Amino acid sequence: MKDPLSSPQKKNTDIKRVAILFSGGPAPSANAVIGSAATCFARAGVEVFGMKNGYTHLVDYKIGDNLEENIDYIRLDKMNLEGLRTSQGICIGTARANPGKHLKTHSDLKDSSKTEPMMNVYNALQSMNIDALISIGGDDTLTTAAKFKLFMDELPTDKKRIKVVHLPKTIDNDYEGISFTFGYFTAVEMLAKQIRNLLADSEAANGGFVCQLMGRKAAWLAYGAAIAGEASLVIGLEDIPEHWQTTEETRDPETGMVILDDNGKPIMRTIFNIDKIVDRCVNVILAREAEGKQSFVAIISEGIAEYLPLSEIKMCVSDDEYRSLKPDSFGHFPVSQLKYSGRLGRLIAEEYKRRTGHSRKMVGLQFGYEVRCNIPTAFDVILGSQIGVGCYRALCELDKNGVMISVGGTMNLEYPTFEELINMEKLRAYSRPISVGSDIHQMARYLEAWTN
Repeated sequence: MKDPLSSPQKKNTDIKRVAILFSGGPAPSANAVIGSAATCFARAGVEVFGMKNGYTHLVDYKIGDNLEENIDYIRLDKMNLEGLRTSQGICIGTARANPGKHLKTHSDLKDSSKTEPMMNVYNALQSMNIDALISIGGDDTLTTAAKFKLFMDELPTDKKRIKVVHLPKTIDNDYEGISFTFGYFTAVEMLAKQIRNLLADSEAANGGFVCQLMGRKAAWLAYGAAIAGEASLVIGLEDIPEHWQTTEETRDPETGMVILDDNGKPIMRTIFNIDKIVDRCVNVILAREAEGKQSFVAIISEGIAEYLPLSEIKMCVSDDEYRSLKPDSFGHFPVSQLKYSGRLGRLIAEEYKRRTGHSRKMVGLQFGYEVRCNIPTAFDVILGSQIGVGCYRALCELDKNGVMISVGGTMNLEYPTFEELINMEKLRAYSRPISVGSDIHQMARYLEAWTN
């Protein structure tokens, strides 16, 4: 930089064409990431292709096919990008197609039947003369990006290598290599507003609310929303101690039959005693009443649903919904479909009446989809824009490959490698739950009514 107001210098780079794709659930400020990246590449003379709906049109590609503009991709460098960064939604769409789902071990990378989807993606990008792939998504998409690089590392030496970088999108803020990522604070802001509305309703009607929030593995969203919205109580999966837990056989809800593993043994699933959460909630209600506070709003992360006993899950949903639930190979049920907050609210109301002799209505609510495409806050626009700029700088200025673009506390760019973020033995991204006892975890305990 010649002086503080100098424009960036165009670098000599082998990258002439890049493809950007977005995979998984939406998040606020997605377009800030895409728009800022596209702006930088376009101004540097690099062609920018936005692949529509994630990997959808790439995984089924066959040699000889022609990917069509405006159907399979859009030319981002030809768009008017003004105003895109502050807009809602995802201009290139999203989907959950996963070309790496069959790659569980390093030996799978040598199995042509298991790598076929990856080869399709590679061939599709090759047909467009793409030099670098930019993936935006959560931990599964990060893992897929790492697998794609490993796949290319296995190609014959005469084959072109497509560089790959990943941009972190996790509204749950739940994997390693980031402090916070775009969309998280926008979601927290919207949820906090809803919590404050519910507190006013609870105060007026002398009722209470139990709110189920997104966060399968980590309770960052639940804790952030609860603290910012002054919720009465927050509980995440991280707060369930081992002595509350036990196991049970996994059964198919449709047939009632025990599900067996490959060795013919029952798949055992970890469960916990929901009465412990009920007791904690009632204790806080009584402690708040002793302080003269009548309102009560509890925030519970959806991840605890995965560990409910099957008998409780059956009480949470209709018979039709229950029979349609399909556990995965680990016995885990789809938590977003387990609307447990109403059931939990009824149990809390029953226990409160048992202890006090008085009745309080507890309404169960589930929050999720309504926050994913909310208008982004200024902070998330800035954060998302820096991530987008960072992917240009990583590829064209720093010649990086196999890295994620991360942003530190003062908006400084960081470039952790896939090897730092992925358990290379299991080919899975490291998750990042809230650390029990950490300062942000303890902040919630200090602000809740003390029950000890």
